[in-house]
Amino acid sequence: MDATFLMNSLWVMLGAILVIFMLGGFIMLEAGSTRMKNAGHIAGKTIFTFGLASLVFWAVGFGFIFGDNANFLVGLSNFFYSGAELEGLSLSSPVFFVFQLAFAGIAITIALGGFAERAKLSVYLIFTILFSAIVYPVVAHWIWGGGWLAEHGKQDFAGSTVVHLTGAMAALAATILLKPRIGKFNKDGSANNIYGHNQVYTALGVLILWVGWFGFNAGSTLSVEDGFFGFVALNTNLAAGAGAVAALIISWMVMGKSDVPTMLNGALAGLVAITASCAFVDTWASVVIGLVAGILVFYSVRFFEKRKIDDPIYALSVHGAAGIWGTLSTGFFATPELATVGKPGLFYGGGFEQLGVQFMGVAVSGLYAFAVSFIILAVAKKLMGGLRVTEEEEIMGLDLSEHGSYGYPEVFMAEENKRLSS
Repeated sequence: MDATFLMNSLWVMLGAILVIFMLGGFIMLEAGSTRMKNAGHIAGKTIFTFGLASLVFWAVGFGFIFGDNANFLVGLSNFFYSGAELEGLSLSSPVFFVFQLAFAGIAITIALGGFAERAKLSVYLIFTILFSAIVYPVVAHWIWGGGWLAEHGKQDFAGSTVVHLTGAMAALAATILLKPRIGKFNKDGSANNIYGHNQVYTALGVLILWVGWFGFNAGSTLSVEDGFFGFVALNTNLAAGAGAVAALIISWMVMGKSDVPTMLNGALAGLVAITASCAFVDTWASVVIGLVAGILVFYSVRFFEKRKIDDPIYALSVHGAAGIWGTLSTGFFATPELATVGKPGLFYGGGFEQLGVQFMGVAVSGLYAFAVSFIILAVAKKLMGGLRVTEEEEIMGLDLSEHGSYGYPEVFMAEENKRLSS
């Protein structure tokens, strides 16, 4: 066993840890962006669903993505992965498994953002199992597992399509079927702001995600050789910074105020967008990609709201719209020197060929993720008598209705005691 094998294994294991720790960022982000009465539920279901997704990924997900004897859709080996070494890797295979598992965990966490503040816990359970078995692994196989999109040269270095768009399209299916939260829209179609209970939590969540993204993107090099992971990290950070700045400025120009949630969404949008292209583009292009993502997320949020789509944590805009832009961006900016997958982009003499491949990948992957997620949830709605908690339970909050305890017991008990004594 040589030193490079060991160093690669250590590097990717560190990347896996950073990606798994991103769940902490999602807990803070989602809890801070929603109301206090649902905070404990959000934190708990994130841990529960990651645990459940881990088991499903071990049983079938990993095999469907990277298994041999593949058919048009999936691979067909390495189910119930035993830790055996796999061919063609220059690092420990169990480490590679854990790294890939972490990505699957992030995808389901993004998807479940569309369920926030109104779905039954049992729906989370059913959807996590099926999404982790037949939605995410199929798209991942097509692009990362040697499937048909990989054969066409689809560029998606760390998952703008595989992870973020797939999760966002599942979230779209969920929020359509669940319908908006009580009080979100008025009879005339106008929207009410349902403010999150803690912007500090939200900002801390974004920072944790930003740091974790170095595992997401730079870790996807799967190697320490030639130090290329540093270049990937540089592009990642530049895009995040550009996204934050662009979102703050556009909100300031349009609204007259520099909106904090918009700025935070801009940073995440920049990170999502650069995820596909971080290894394929020059540094100046990463700044452009981040700037466009920051502006795009601002207008995307308003686009969905005008169509009465209630997206509590902005998954459709941050992960969906930015994921599409990030995937398409390689078709413009991929350089001949860096395009180790596919071909150079339009601005580097590659013509429209790579852009066409990127568009095809976005369209087919997004449609598949949405359609299958919609069918899963529609069938579950029929069999379970509904996906959503009752109106009384929603008003009460999911902390109490689903779990029997408050995320902030002292606050709510003080309010209850005050009510009883008045």
